[in-house]
Amino acid sequence: MRALVVDDERPALDELRYLLAQDDRIAEVLTSDSATEGLRILQDADVDVVFLDVQMPGLTGLELAQVLSRFRTPPAIVFVTAHDEHAVEAFEVRAVDYVLKPVRADRLAEAVRRVVEATGGARQAGVEPATARDEVQVAVERGGVTRFVERSSISHVEAQGDYARLHLSDGSYLVRTPLSQLEEEWGPAGFVRIHRSLLVSLAHVAEVRMDGGRCSVVVAGGTELGVSRRHTRQLRDLLLRRSGA
Repeated sequence: MRALVVDDERPALDELRYLLAQDDRIAEVLTSDSATEGLRILQDADVDVVFLDVQMPGLTGLELAQVLSRFRTPPAIVFVTAHDEHAVEAFEVRAVDYVLKPVRADRLAEAVRRVVEATGGARQAGVEPATARDEVQVAVERGGVTRFVERSSISHVEAQGDYARLHLSDGSYLVRTPLSQLEEEWGPAGFVRIHRSLLVSLAHVAEVRMDGGRCSVVVAGGTELGVSRRHTRQLRDLLLRRSGA
């Protein structure tokens, strides 16, 4: 891949360029010390991924990412910053990853892996990279580390007060968003309420079980979730409609 590093601090710029140059997955590293110059480079050169600082004089990294999101085939974005408070904004512009300074070599390598997964895998399958990056990324935090997970990998969501716990095959994550808001925002993506405290992704439902008039669903991975009587008919209708029956 061809990478562009944009950072107004020369030591950080040089370090990122050096670390990326050691990665066999990176064929070339371009650099820029301002977002404005970075935009000019991107208009003239084909770049697969941009490693972007957030806070810079003039055009900020977030503003540049917003401009890039309007490209016909935008590059992947990885934010590299000393500030952890912009993770949600990074999620809104569909960043692939959010790496905190000082940058560790293994953490940067993980960011490159995620970019390869989001773009390289699509190319091998004959899909345009932009299509792969249309996948919604959700910012989650664990142990002070912010990462991005694909919404399509979430099997179900559990209410925990004013928070919600996202369940994936590799574990669960708490986000500061109420279940009602996720139901409204993710409904079009196939997340439906099956209980006052549960949303389930229809794409992850492997089985529907009826026992003594009570309904439950089994999601990928074998977890069984109870469906309230109030939501049973709606869920059944949705699943039948989804299957074309």
